[in-house]
Amino acid sequence: MFRNLDLPRVGRYLGQAARMMVGMPDYGTYVEHMKKTHPDQPYMSYEAFFKERLDARYGGGKGRPVRCC
Repeated sequence: MFRNLDLPRVGRYLGQAARMMVGMPDYGTYVEHMKKTHPDQPYMSYEAFFKERLDARYGGGKGRPVRCC
């Protein structure tokens, strides 16, 4: 029944799902997306990506008020 199961792919999927459930952004997925769909554009560093995701989730920056939830 599970002979053709791609365990590495399942593991990546489960890891991504777990990160999404706790609100942790997935930098690897972002980089792959940028390489595939926007190859002519540079992608953010991990630090810039993480800060941008935190700002998007919790507010702050660009004149927006900081919120806790």
